[in-house]
Amino acid sequence: MRVRPMTQSDGDRVVEIYGLAIKSGHATFQDDPGTWESWDQGHLTECRLVACDDDGMVIGWAGLSGVSNRCVYRGIAEISVYVDPNYQGQGVGRSLLAALISSSEEHGIWSLEAGIFPENKASLALHHALGFETVGLKKRIGRMAYGPMAGQWRDVMLLQRRSSMVGVD
Repeated sequence: MRVRPMTQSDGDRVVEIYGLAIKSGHATFQDDPGTWESWDQGHLTECRLVACDDDGMVIGWAGLSGVSNRCVYRGIAEISVYVDPNYQGQGVGRSLLAALISSSEEHGIWSLEAGIFPENKASLALHHALGFETVGLKKRIGRMAYGPMAGQWRDVMLLQRRSSMVGVD
């Protein structure tokens, strides 16, 4: 497996992997993966990564979204990391998240945020292992429209990783 910058030609596979994550019911409130165009518009142009298997097939992706248009928040981004279910538990998510952290610091990002459902224990463990801290619990912030918890209000854990290299002056 190798991690490389995402290209537009990866778009269909990125959306497909997002759709597979949505089906689990424990990845996002969003119930439709949308299109590459909507994905592209919703993510920062820098720090877009994919993980590929030995045959070059995209098996996971990572990207950043801005949290605010206000200039004081320019160094803060929300992360997204998704791995094809057939490749989970093999270090793909860890490789992508580590590369995303490095890339974000190269681009002047000093704080990364993640919102994770409390039931997603594997994702919480991965983030904690790579330096994210739980900073809060957003209680009942949205009602699930699909999946095994359809109709239920969901909590979201808020995690943050503050760079020790960027924005430390």
